[in-house]
Amino acid sequence: MNVHIEFLSTLRRRHKVALQLVIDGATIALCFLVGMAIRLENLDFLANLRIWPPLAISAVIALTIFWKAGLYRTLVRFVTGRILASIAKGVAAFAVTLLITNSLLIAGIPRSVPIISGVFLFLAIGGLRFTVRHVFRQPMLVSKKPVVIYGAGEAGVELLNSLSHGRDYAPIAFIEDDRNLQGMTVGGFPVYPPSAIPQFVEDSALEVVLLAMPNLSHARRREIFVSLESMNLEVKTIPGLSDLISGKAKISELRNVSAEDLLGRDAVAPSKSLLRRNIAAKIVMVTGAGGSIGSELCRQILTQKPKALVLFEISEFALYEIETELREMAVELGTSTKMYPVLGSVQNTNRLDATIKAFGIETIYHAAAYKHVPLVEENVVEGVRNNVFGTLAIARLAHENNVCNFILISTDKAVRPTNVMGATKRITELICQAYAQDGSATNFSMVRFGNVLGSSGSVIPRFRSQIEAGGPVTVTHRDINRFFMTIPEAAQLVIQAGAMARGGDVFVLDMGEPVKIADLAVTMVKLHGLVPYFVDGPDEINADKGDIPICFTGLRKGEKLYEELLIGNNPSPTEHPRVMTATEVAMSAADLMPVLERLLRACKTFDLPEIQAVLLELPLEYAPNENQLSDLVWTASRAHDQTKESLKTVAMSR
Repeated sequence: MNVHIEFLSTLRRRHKVALQLVIDGATIALCFLVGMAIRLENLDFLANLRIWPPLAISAVIALTIFWKAGLYRTLVRFVTGRILASIAKGVAAFAVTLLITNSLLIAGIPRSVPIISGVFLFLAIGGLRFTVRHVFRQPMLVSKKPVVIYGAGEAGVELLNSLSHGRDYAPIAFIEDDRNLQGMTVGGFPVYPPSAIPQFVEDSALEVVLLAMPNLSHARRREIFVSLESMNLEVKTIPGLSDLISGKAKISELRNVSAEDLLGRDAVAPSKSLLRRNIAAKIVMVTGAGGSIGSELCRQILTQKPKALVLFEISEFALYEIETELREMAVELGTSTKMYPVLGSVQNTNRLDATIKAFGIETIYHAAAYKHVPLVEENVVEGVRNNVFGTLAIARLAHENNVCNFILISTDKAVRPTNVMGATKRITELICQAYAQDGSATNFSMVRFGNVLGSSGSVIPRFRSQIEAGGPVTVTHRDINRFFMTIPEAAQLVIQAGAMARGGDVFVLDMGEPVKIADLAVTMVKLHGLVPYFVDGPDEINADKGDIPICFTGLRKGEKLYEELLIGNNPSPTEHPRVMTATEVAMSAADLMPVLERLLRACKTFDLPEIQAVLLELPLEYAPNENQLSDLVWTASRAHDQTKESLKTVAMSR
């Protein structure tokens, strides 16, 4: 059988079409003869030569209609029920032609024969193609994984049709929450309740579940995954509803259910008036426009149709990427927003001043910052200069140029910081608060939130790459937890919070419940259909315990177990249910600026003890894990100087 299939597969297209024409012609003749035999109940009609011309003419007409209807352009292995319409047209033409030619030529064919033979012909032509399709697909089924499709709606049926053409999965049933569909048959497959999945695992060696519900809520998605967790099933899903509607993805493009799918929340519908307030018909500038948050802010801002959008970014590649994406997006939106990609550092005061003046900036979203905790801990001086004095420069210029709105992107790590990055971000909040207290014409506000899913340096992409490499997955501590939010939700809330500002506001986003990173690692391993297990070191890795080891490596420099969003415990609600405002300790510009001058001098002289002294002096509640700061360049310089001094001493002693 396989030899014949391989032979047919190697034939050229025109040879396959010719073969179909011959077989269909023979089938037409056979169906006619069967119809005559049934009607006349004998074979004496074979001696009547007058029946053959009507048959020949009808057969040619039928084959021509089949051709015109596209029957021979359809690959047999991919035929669907749609070809039945093409077959019906040809069969109808055959029956009508046979009836007419019989009357004209007085062939003696009973009038019921065109109908009888037409029915047989429809069944034979269609049945033959579906039989051949089944035969061609049989070899493919051998290596296919059995799967159940969770969701028996339109998306599930469309996925079923896509899988029938593929080589990876063989559907065995539908799973459906809707009790009205349970017990029914959809697309030829029975529909079962979720409780039937364990039986499929046992009876059919089920390994994969395909979620075919594009508009499924995050909460229900989590419930489904939790119910499948103990069975070590790999869970894949079709793209989301927005991607399907926009044409960015197809139903057949399956992917693993991601941690983002499970951690994300169902977004609260944004307030259109808040989204537009500081943006629509205004000239907006985003610093750090190529970063995770900055780039999403740009996307959200563009949808509100500002007059112009200035992309301020130090990375040439990141700037090129976001500008290209936004220009394509602008065409889709049909917006006339002008876009200006500006290369520059927020530490370059002249560049900032020239940019703000040249474009007449009205709203600034300041997202530019060094945010990776361990890196900033090893590059303290540059971290302080970029985060603190970059923010000081742009905040001062916003004040001097009467920019209408200035929104600082802050972080939960600014609350009782244990690391330099968090301390610098708390100082940036103090800077904005100080300008707001001085009665600036610029409306300063700060928005504080936790980790965003999928950002650069995020734990989730790192876990994913470790799992794909076979492990181990590294977690710093068993009890460490973090808040998570999707980047689009965070960006929308930032824009809405900034629109509610009255001056000096510290906004705090509702991040939901914190997530234990160890639990997140377990979830991600199980999402890949693998078995996780915990180890305290590489020497404990044992393949008999599971598929992917989760190894605890110890807290990194500056890292703490728990993050907080409030210094005090007095948040106040706003008009948005997921945005709160906090009352935090502030300093006047007169008190703050002299301290910042000391901090700048310490940075210029590489005086780490003085930098730490200033951080401890300011009202940051800074509590470092280490007794003193370190900086890679500073440490290397000291080691170099000590080596030179030692060599000098040795030389003098000689």
